[in-house]
Amino acid sequence: MSKLLSQSSSVRVGKTIIYIILIICCIICIAPFLWMVDSSFKSTAESYLFPPNLIPVKWMFSNYPAGWAAADFGLFTRNTVFMTLLSTIGTVISSAIVAYGFAKFRAKGSRLWFALLLGTMMLPLQVTLIPQYLLFNKLHMVNTYLPLIIPSWLGGGAFNIFLYHQFFRSLPLELNEAAKIDGASAFQTFARIMFPLLKPVALAVGVMALVYNWNNFLVPLIYLNSSDKFTLSIGLRYLYSSYGNTKVGPMMAVSVITIIPVIITFFVCQKYFIQGIKMSGIKI
Repeated sequence: MSKLLSQSSSVRVGKTIIYIILIICCIICIAPFLWMVDSSFKSTAESYLFPPNLIPVKWMFSNYPAGWAAADFGLFTRNTVFMTLLSTIGTVISSAIVAYGFAKFRAKGSRLWFALLLGTMMLPLQVTLIPQYLLFNKLHMVNTYLPLIIPSWLGGGAFNIFLYHQFFRSLPLELNEAAKIDGASAFQTFARIMFPLLKPVALAVGVMALVYNWNNFLVPLIYLNSSDKFTLSIGLRYLYSSYGNTKVGPMMAVSVITIIPVIITFFVCQKYFIQGIKMSGIKI
């Protein structure tokens, strides 16, 4: 009896230590976001105080309209929504098609090509950025949204393909065989049978693609030259170059506004996001 009590007490102590570590890590992760929200209601002078005030002495609600009016963020938002939606839809659909081909069809060298595809995840974006820019420049697509959208419709990224591939491998082959017996083509099998089963994984891929495209800064900076085509990420940089460190509150206010859609999307789709990640790892 005493051994059981000692074991249960040691388990409780271990769980308590783990929870404390997780709480500390959580505070460290969300501290920059909390500082950003807090600074959005402060004056510039109060933002630079050390030690900082946890609660603003004077609530500067005017930072939000002032920051939003400092540049054409309405136009930047429309541009970002347009580019993000098309890129996200392309990623969800094209990566599913590529993964379906690798998972359900066997061809000579397919394993080698899949391994090479996964190997591209080790390549940083900067390695392929110059060749891609030269290609799109030859096609006269610079200063358009096409370089930001077209790659999403041509595979959608190796990691997303890998997630779909693992999920497809968990589905029984009898589904394909039954559809083939009924006279369905490969595309009909994918569109009518396989794709409806992909909802958890598709939502996970969609959330990751949406967050990436919404926050993407480097690629739009390279390809977009006209201010009427700027996205929110470039608009924030434009605002910083205009204000510098003189108006911290308005810059933080605009940053809070631009991050709200991403936070709402993640919390709404959190259950499906986690479920999709788990289901994609059923069979390896």
